[in-house]
Amino acid sequence: CVSGEFIQPPLSLALRSYAEEETRLPCEFKPQDGDRVVQVTWYTEKSNGVKEQIITRHMTEGLQEFPSFAGRVRFTSSDPIKDSTLLILSTRESDRATYTCHITTFPSGNFERQISLTVWRVPISTLEPVTLKEGETFRVAATCRAVGLPPPRLSWDTDVPGQSQNRSSEDGVVSSQYSLHPLRNMNGRKLDCLVWHPALDQPRRLSNKIKVHFPPDATISGYDQSWSVNRKGAELKCEGVGNPPPHNFTWTRKGGVLPKDVSLEGNRLIFNHALNKSDEGVYECEARNLVGSVKTEVNVQIPDTSQLEASFNNLLLIIVGGAAGVLVVVMTIIILLVSCHHKRRTRKLKSELNEKKEEINNLSRQNSMRRLNSVSTDPRLQTEESTLIGMDLYGPIKSSAFSLEGCGYREADFDSLGRPAIYTSCPSDRGSVRRKETEVERQDRIQRTASYIKSSNMTL
Repeated sequence: CVSGEFIQPPLSLALRSYAEEETRLPCEFKPQDGDRVVQVTWYTEKSNGVKEQIITRHMTEGLQEFPSFAGRVRFTSSDPIKDSTLLILSTRESDRATYTCHITTFPSGNFERQISLTVWRVPISTLEPVTLKEGETFRVAATCRAVGLPPPRLSWDTDVPGQSQNRSSEDGVVSSQYSLHPLRNMNGRKLDCLVWHPALDQPRRLSNKIKVHFPPDATISGYDQSWSVNRKGAELKCEGVGNPPPHNFTWTRKGGVLPKDVSLEGNRLIFNHALNKSDEGVYECEARNLVGSVKTEVNVQIPDTSQLEASFNNLLLIIVGGAAGVLVVVMTIIILLVSCHHKRRTRKLKSELNEKKEEINNLSRQNSMRRLNSVSTDPRLQTEESTLIGMDLYGPIKSSAFSLEGCGYREADFDSLGRPAIYTSCPSDRGSVRRKETEVERQDRIQRTASYIKSSNMTL
């Protein structure tokens, strides 16, 4: 037989809430037909088993709050008999317990539902950095603290070598210390604390930079080789780097006092006059901060203008000489490259020319062989050669006759047998020269005729 039912909460409900926030505990009961809800009561049961009433609503006697929760709880509905949901206005860590919604009906009796409540506290975290000094022993550089429920977890995010030490207490407070040996190169490096807790979607980061104080490093600027006699507006500047930055600068000159007409403005030493030889010397600057001090110096030399010009001329000559040397080397390289290029081209042209000559010689030998074969088989060439031979045979006879006529031959000159007389020499040299010319012309004519005949045969 069903005597009524809980619409909410379901069986074995577990809720989680956060400290200092509202917490809603649902409870709604539907009685069976013929029953009436007479009273609604909320109880709490601590982990030690002690039960305590929170609030009650009776259908006739009204509302009653109990001291431990007075002013901290209320029903969400104006008619708690129908909707008995309870609201904790500001949840405390001590509210972690088991809560019971008790319904009294008539005539069926009592009904209950229990809710287990867990209270979390979003962690509250702090980071306390420590200012260190270079040269100190191994010591704490930062301390991270957090409180929450359940207790949070702490870690460090850094690339600086060191050690961490964690501590925790029962009230949810945890702490972590990071220790290291301080060096100046650690100054400004990251040392972040990470807070891990279930109430956080991702770890909470507490950003921090390591602080290491160290004495300054100092350098003097402003002086160069262009300083010379009669120069105006000269000044020296002492630049210091330290943590904290140097705040006090002191200028001195070794072996003497500072020139009279100079002024000190912060870290600057200003010459208010044209430079002269008496301004030479070793100038020293002392830079000081809260941690310590450091000294640095510069040797100031002030040459005459003529010496400066001579130095400049020497430098100019060196530059010009170096440029000329570079130019000579470049030109030599260019000439060698061009020469090598022309030599390669000449060898290539000679090779091509030899190949052409070889081709021409081969063609000439082939043509000669063809002409020889044509002469040995053509009867016309044989007749022409016979004619040339005949001309060559009769040539001496005709020449002899010509010789006799040319030597002044007369009919009266006969020997004892009636034959023409033979003279061993001509009366004059003119006839001899004419015979020589006639012989040369004859040989030339024979050669031209032979050449013409051969050319005609080749054409045919």
